[in-house]
Amino acid sequence: MALKENDLKWFRPLWRRVAVAVFLALWLGWELLFTQDMFWAILVGAALAYVAYNFFYTFPKEETSDEQIPPPRPADEQDRQDP
Repeated sequence: MALKENDLKWFRPLWRRVAVAVFLALWLGWELLFTQDMFWAILVGAALAYVAYNFFYTFPKEETSDEQIPPPRPADEQDRQDP
């Protein structure tokens, strides 16, 4: 399931994606080590897998604004239209 355009804009900074992933990893660790509630552990583990896939594997790369637009190609003799 792809992220929506608004989600892509909000999660563009890497620190936000890392913060969500770290939060879910800590929550998963809490569920596995202390509460040992398998329902929540599976639920949070699935959310962590979704976040890892969408935020780090398929997330679109940033477009750099430094790229120059290539200059127009020179006109060929065939392209000219002299009256």
